[in-house]
Amino acid sequence: FAFFHPSMEDEPLIFVEVALTSEIPGQINEVLETDRSMIDATDASCAIFYSISNCQKGLAGISFGNSLIKTVVEYLLRDLPQIKYFVTLSPIPGLVKWLRENNKFEQAADAQALLPLAAHYLLEAKHRTGQPLDPVARFHLNNGAFVEAVHADADISANGMAQSCGVMVNYRYDLNKISTNHEAYANQQSVVASKAVRALADQAQTADA
Repeated sequence: FAFFHPSMEDEPLIFVEVALTSEIPGQINEVLETDRSMIDATDASCAIFYSISNCQKGLAGISFGNSLIKTVVEYLLRDLPQIKYFVTLSPIPGLVKWLRENNKFEQAADAQALLPLAAHYLLEAKHRTGQPLDPVARFHLNNGAFVEAVHADADISANGMAQSCGVMVNYRYDLNKISTNHEAYANQQSVVASKAVRALADQAQTADA
């Protein structure tokens, strides 16, 4: 799905790729593999937003993503009303940098410590503005999503390992809570997260105590 401008009919302003699945994926290969099992669209219960890109450098800083995601959700629900979950499978581009800067990279080599540290980073690491340090988190949280789950070995490509030790995150768009989540983020910079992710983040804090 994409937004176009009449003066650039062949080049989008922004686009998002969506996969229809029967369950929420925890690995990007589950979405991208060419030989994956296919399902009929009417059997899908999840819509997975796995790539969203601004295409025009001159429009940097102007967020069309919010409108695009909401438009796509409305479009999908019109044609596929059985879909219950609208979720991303997103990278965590600043995780390794934060681990190194806070002397936690060696600790993250322990598989049991990696996910708690990733959850702590997403929920507690802050930019100087008070917003979450991670740019992808800022984008989705500002749009009204919340942190649903984090997954180890989700992107084991060279880039995925270099930026996040292979960890990826699901941000979930709950249609009944988008406005409330957005207001909480906009007014109090609150990071809304599932109980499971909160529990993981608490493990990291306990280890530091």
